[in-house]
Amino acid sequence: MLPQDIRREDLWDAETARRYDTPGTGMFAPEVVDPAVDRLVALAGGGAALELAIGTGRIAVPLAGRGVPVTGIELSEPMVEVLRTKVDERTVPVVLGDMATTRAPGRFALVYLVFNTISNLLTQDEQVECFRNAARHLLPGGRFVVELWVPELRSLPPGKEATVGIVEPGYVLFDTYDVLHQHVVSHHVTFGAGREARLDRSPHRYVWPAELDLMGRLAGFALESRHADWSGTPFTAGSPSHVSVYRLPGEGS
Repeated sequence: MLPQDIRREDLWDAETARRYDTPGTGMFAPEVVDPAVDRLVALAGGGAALELAIGTGRIAVPLAGRGVPVTGIELSEPMVEVLRTKVDERTVPVVLGDMATTRAPGRFALVYLVFNTISNLLTQDEQVECFRNAARHLLPGGRFVVELWVPELRSLPPGKEATVGIVEPGYVLFDTYDVLHQHVVSHHVTFGAGREARLDRSPHRYVWPAELDLMGRLAGFALESRHADWSGTPFTAGSPSHVSVYRLPGEGS
């Protein structure tokens, strides 16, 4: 099955939403969440924030707890239902819809998109529209933050179409690539007792940092900073991911 044959609405269903949160471990571990929240608090500068693809509130809930007013846009109603078990609509309002086109009320000092989520948009046009949608929501001088992995094509042997990313007890991740269309499907294999195993797949369109910067320019942004992580580690040619901050011209820029 090709990436374009897998609908995002089908990926983020009730079962996925139920299994998504892993409190205290994985991407919910304090050492993962806390640096992101700390950086976003600083970047918001006392203003309000909008999270695109807010999900179950992994970042939004602690960010709101730090005093930053947070609004979300989310495609999956089941994910929002899980979020509502943590905070109510008044605390973190959410608009249901696509992050590339849906409008939320108000203007914001900060729009952010974490954990590789922009790659869930499977065409370049959709990814460009996501930047433009972020710009529409921002005040002059506002920032758009994107967390994204760097494509691992250097790990792809000549003539091969797959790489193995993670091998640990009970779990294997491997990716299959379509380099012509910049598509990758991540295959998550979770092993249970005996012969039991579960396969989950997620399609992505990978984006090089330079291409991401051009998308930003098309939407009126300039790159303000790029680091390898939320803690400010310098970004290098060997960095596996990056946190890029784009800024609109205007007050405070």
